[in-house]
Amino acid sequence: MRRYGKHTDEDDVRVRPNRKGNRPRTNIRPKHEDAAEGFVLTIDRGRLTVLVEDRTITAMKARELGRKGVVVGDRVAVVGDLSGDKDTLARIVRVEKRSSVLRRTADDDDPYERVVVANADQLAIVTALADPEPRPRLIDRCLVAAFDAGLEPLLVLTKSDLAPAEEMLKTYEPLGVPFVVTSRDELADGEAADRVRERLTDRITVFVGHSGVGKTTLVNALVPDHQRATGRVNAVTGRGRHTTTSALALPLPDTKGWVIDTPGVRSFGLHHVDPARVINAFPDLEPGTEGCPRACSHDEPDCALDQWVADGHAEPARLYSLRRLLATRERREGD
Repeated sequence: MRRYGKHTDEDDVRVRPNRKGNRPRTNIRPKHEDAAEGFVLTIDRGRLTVLVEDRTITAMKARELGRKGVVVGDRVAVVGDLSGDKDTLARIVRVEKRSSVLRRTADDDDPYERVVVANADQLAIVTALADPEPRPRLIDRCLVAAFDAGLEPLLVLTKSDLAPAEEMLKTYEPLGVPFVVTSRDELADGEAADRVRERLTDRITVFVGHSGVGKTTLVNALVPDHQRATGRVNAVTGRGRHTTTSALALPLPDTKGWVIDTPGVRSFGLHHVDPARVINAFPDLEPGTEGCPRACSHDEPDCALDQWVADGHAEPARLYSLRRLLATRERREGD
């Protein structure tokens, strides 16, 4: 091993040649100004299906993006082979600014956020009225996530032939959430799909729901040319089986709308939600918070909302609904 003394000559230092050329490394990254615009449809084991103009291509994420995630619904810049031919691969070099982000955590104690979809403007919360039994706590959590993300909620109640919808609708009437009630017969003859489609036109709508509620069946009725696998509810556990394993964006026929089908969820953690943002979805109550103490939870003795409602500025049912939604962040879905 060669050793050097105190007075070494730099000319004696051996430099390993760069086999790939003599271009020095740089932190300056290309801007890819000629990149094409794309829309991420689905992701499968690191490969992304992207819509570029009127064709779908397969792409991978560029190393220069680092750990920055790409999710379904993202608008991206793509370079490389954009022909969409078999065995071709493009490269996503930039993720454009998102207009909205729907997030969730595994539970309320988990600080790790999972982005469900990007750039949606409506959240369709699908729940069955029976088989499996409805879970109002999960609906409340999805509503909180929608309000936090700035998405308009839509309540879709399925299987009304097995149980009436009136009691469930009464619970959410004070929130003013639009709704559609469907039955299995109506799904079979297309009537239910037509009513739901009216709410989806010119929107990007993400469908979220518990496994087995008929979410994917409804998506199949809305987009008949693309049939996804569906499953049955387990007679012993009363839970559905996960048949959708990845989110998928599908264009609605004859409209500018999109539906994004997502895997069934069994929990919807809200660790990431700032309760102060939920009040923004209650414009009739928000002005009443000006007199609240700092860091008010809006469910304590000094909350100014009690006097605001008592003075007739808002209905008591609206305040009750707000507090129910805020409280659900501190409870698990099964409580």
